[in-house]
Amino acid sequence: MSSIYDFEARQINGQDIALSQFKGKVMLIVNTASQCGFTPQFGGLEELYQAYTGKGLVVLGFPCNQFGAQDPGADGEIAEFCQLNYGVSFPMMGKIDVNGPAAHPLYKWLSSEAPGLLGSKAIKWNFTKFLVGKDGQVIRRYAPTDKPADLAKDVEAALAA
Repeated sequence: MSSIYDFEARQINGQDIALSQFKGKVMLIVNTASQCGFTPQFGGLEELYQAYTGKGLVVLGFPCNQFGAQDPGADGEIAEFCQLNYGVSFPMMGKIDVNGPAAHPLYKWLSSEAPGLLGSKAIKWNFTKFLVGKDGQVIRRYAPTDKPADLAKDVEAALAA
């Protein structure tokens, strides 16, 4: 796989989509959880999405239950939670694994393209973020502690590229 456009994902409503439909857009891809200390970042992600979607940003949320079992619900419950509590309007995908043998191929690729601290490929926790440029290549990986608002300058630079 040579770019993000080579992958497909299942939306939270069960429909499969090709990520190639986002060609020419900047993507922020985040593994999310509904019962995590970082869960309020949904609000910041939505603000970022609202501020830049008209300029070409797409935020994609991928629920994951691999860290402290902090997203145990079914896809429908997760979608409802995100919408009711944080007004999430950006695309949410179906629940996936981001680490291990059952990790989604997209996350295997993202992790190898932008390793974490000390070269680790594993995703360490919920709300790890990947910024992908208009060319489908990973620009940067962000830690769960990086707040969405702190990514605005990098998003702006990627949109201007």
